[in-house]
Amino acid sequence: MPAPSPAVPAAPVAPVSFEDTRIAFEAKSDADLRKMYLLFAAMNNGSLVKLGGGLMQSALQWHLPGVKLLIKNTIFRQFCGGETIAECQPVINELGRYHIGTILDYSVEGAGNDYSFDRTRDEILATIALAATTPHIPFSVFKVTGLMPTALLEKKQAGIPLGQTERAAFARGEQRLNALCASAHERGVRLFVDAEESWIQHTIDELAEAMMQRYNQERAIVWNTYQLYRHDRLDAFKAAYERAVQGSYYLGVKLVRGAYMEKEARLAQQRGLPTPINPSKQATDDLYDESLRFSVQHLDRISLCAGTHNEASSRLLTELMREAGVAPQDERVWFAQLYGMSDNLSYNLAHAGYHTAKYVPYGPVEAVMPYLLRRANENTAIAGQSSREFGLIKKELNRRSGKK
Repeated sequence: MPAPSPAVPAAPVAPVSFEDTRIAFEAKSDADLRKMYLLFAAMNNGSLVKLGGGLMQSALQWHLPGVKLLIKNTIFRQFCGGETIAECQPVINELGRYHIGTILDYSVEGAGNDYSFDRTRDEILATIALAATTPHIPFSVFKVTGLMPTALLEKKQAGIPLGQTERAAFARGEQRLNALCASAHERGVRLFVDAEESWIQHTIDELAEAMMQRYNQERAIVWNTYQLYRHDRLDAFKAAYERAVQGSYYLGVKLVRGAYMEKEARLAQQRGLPTPINPSKQATDDLYDESLRFSVQHLDRISLCAGTHNEASSRLLTELMREAGVAPQDERVWFAQLYGMSDNLSYNLAHAGYHTAKYVPYGPVEAVMPYLLRRANENTAIAGQSSREFGLIKKELNRRSGKK
C-alpha cells in the first residue's frame, strides 16, 4: 500500500531549519539510508574514490560481468534518475510527492559530430515535451557544447574568422539552439542554458541573450547560468540586466558557484593568462550572495534560480525574500540542488513552501560514468560536503533508532 502524500506545505512562519533530518530523509526507508551511509562513508575517502573510479571505468570498458549492475545499484542510483527518460519516471513521481521538481539533465558527452548534436537536440526536445505535461518538471536544461563544436565557440570568442565550412557548422548549431528555445516557448517550459568554461562562455552568453530577446518577451523562458567563482560574473550579470531592460525582455538567471574551477586555473597557468577565478572561497561566497541581493532587488525584470548546496546562501535568499515581501510560492524564485545530495536543503525548503527542484542526470551507465566520477571527486573536494552528508544520514539513523 503506497504511503500517503504529504500535506501541501503552508507559507513559513519561521526561518527554515536545514537541520531537520526527519523532513530531509522522509522519503527514504531505513534500508535506503543504510545504503547511503555506506556510499558516503566510502566517498569520504578521497583516495578510495579515485582508485575505485578508475577501476569502475576499466571494468565497464572490458564489459566485465556484473559490473554495470553493481554501478547502477550504487553510485548511479544515488546520483542519477535512470538510463532513459522513462526510467526516470519513478524518481520524478517520488520527488513530486514532496513538492520537489525534477530537472532532467541528459548527461551524455557526445562525440562532437552532427549526428551526436542532433541526437542531443532531440533528447532535450523530449524532456521539454514531457515537462509541458506535468508540474513536476519545472525546467529543462542543456549545454551549448552538446549542440555545436566547442572549437567553433572558442574561435568566435577569440575573434578568429570562421571558414565557410565552419560558418555552416556554427549555423547548424544555432538552428538546434533555436529549435529548443522555440519549443520551450511554444510549450511554456523554462529552459536553462548551462554555464561552461570561460574561453567559450562569452559566446554562450551572446547566444543565450539572443534567445532571450526572441522568446522572453512575456516572461523568462530562456535562463542563462552565471558561475560566481569567476570574479567578473556579477558585472556580466548586471550588464545583462541592463540589456534586458533596454531590450524590454525578461532575464532568467541561474546562479551557481561553478563546476570547472580546477580546469580553469590549470589552463590559465598553462596559457600564461590571468586566472578568471576568485582569490578565495570567501570572495566567491561574497560574490554569490551579492548576486542574490541584486536579483531580489530586481525581480521586476529578473527570474532567479539559486543553484547551490551552500546552507548560508540558501538561508540568505529566504531572508531576502521575506524582507522584500516576496512569497515563498513566487514563481520568479527557485532553489535547486543535485539529485542525491543536500536533501536537508531541498526537502526542508520544499516543506516550507519554497519552489525547489533537483537536477536529475540520466543516460546509459557507460556514457554517464564521466559525470558520475566528476560528481564523486567534487563531493570529496568540496570542503566538508561529503562529511556533511555522512553526518546528516548518521543523525537520522540515530533518530530513528532512538539514540541521542
